[in-house]
Amino acid sequence: MVNQRMLGLGTARSVIRELFEYGKQRSAVVGAENVFDFSLGNPSVPAPDAINETAIRILKEQPELIHCYTSAQGDAAARQRFADSLNRRFQGSYTADQFYITVGAAASLCCVFNGLTCPGDEFIVFAPYFPEYKVFIEGAGAKMVLIPPEIEHFQIDFDALERSITPHTKGVVVNTPNNPSGVVYSRQTLEKLSAVLTAKSQEYGHPIYLISDEPYREIVFQGFEVPWVPHIYKDTIVCYSFSKSLSLPGERLGYVLVPGDITDAQEVYAAVAGAGRSLGYVNAPSLFQQVTSLCCDMTADLAVYERNCKLLVTALREMGYHVAEPGGAFYLFPRSLEPDDVAFSQRAKDFDLLLVPGSGFGAPGHVRIAYCVQTERIERALPKFKALADSYK
Repeated sequence: MVNQRMLGLGTARSVIRELFEYGKQRSAVVGAENVFDFSLGNPSVPAPDAINETAIRILKEQPELIHCYTSAQGDAAARQRFADSLNRRFQGSYTADQFYITVGAAASLCCVFNGLTCPGDEFIVFAPYFPEYKVFIEGAGAKMVLIPPEIEHFQIDFDALERSITPHTKGVVVNTPNNPSGVVYSRQTLEKLSAVLTAKSQEYGHPIYLISDEPYREIVFQGFEVPWVPHIYKDTIVCYSFSKSLSLPGERLGYVLVPGDITDAQEVYAAVAGAGRSLGYVNAPSLFQQVTSLCCDMTADLAVYERNCKLLVTALREMGYHVAEPGGAFYLFPRSLEPDDVAFSQRAKDFDLLLVPGSGFGAPGHVRIAYCVQTERIERALPKFKALADSYK
């Protein structure tokens, strides 16, 4: 007998991965150039040249050191470089000892959820949301409480939030710029969230932590601001990944930042480190601890995502699709042209368009489009989107 929950997770791929696998099978039949796969959020721009150059230099200069263990929480010099970068950019006073280097943002979130969770705890998540949050939260032994989407703009429904916070609420998760909608929470939204959480923390006599999941922090479009959340709400824990900003998804490198001024900061940091130990996440890949920390002020050439976004939003709206205004990341989340988003996604396959149903993100009646592809592919896909829309007329 095996763990039935793990068996289920291991035998049923996510709908995103299912579509991705279908796309590979379909490509073998009609040719990859004829399948318009918008399922997977895999960056389409290469990493900066400095990434490979830095890796090669380190491998040549430090061959006896680079493949060795680091401290469990990450190399001290790398952690200090991350701190220095955030201090320059956000006028902070962070130190190396507030960073726990992880195997990507997924590991960061798992370390935080497992480090914070006590019996009976709950974490609030806003739809639309990254589906793995539920896996991570329940894996930590907590309960995920889902706030329904505000479907016009995908900002926060504060009435629903206030009804959902209870004495069992340990934390609230925000993801801005958002996967799957591309929406950026406004400063006003975050300030109102801070006020609600501050009042509720005082009412219940314990901190409610805000967990800011930030893999898309640098992918923000002209006219939008991504506020630094710890400056708005004191009890913020930051989870970050270099997968998107530096186009390094396969290298799995990120961190948890536990600012020194949050409530019970030393205990929280130690619990995050303990969770990393328990989950086997100690000592993230040593080469890319050095590479990312030496290149952490850089980004890949992210401008293509904004060009793709404008092209796609303009065309889809002209075709009659409703699209909430994206401010960053590389996703759109238009309404499906029928209430059943799964059926809509299935019909899209008839046009070789692979669109992820919104139900899995907690927002039925929508689909996710990952437009982190070459612009030429979007241009060739537009007639397919038009034919799909016409099929409903």
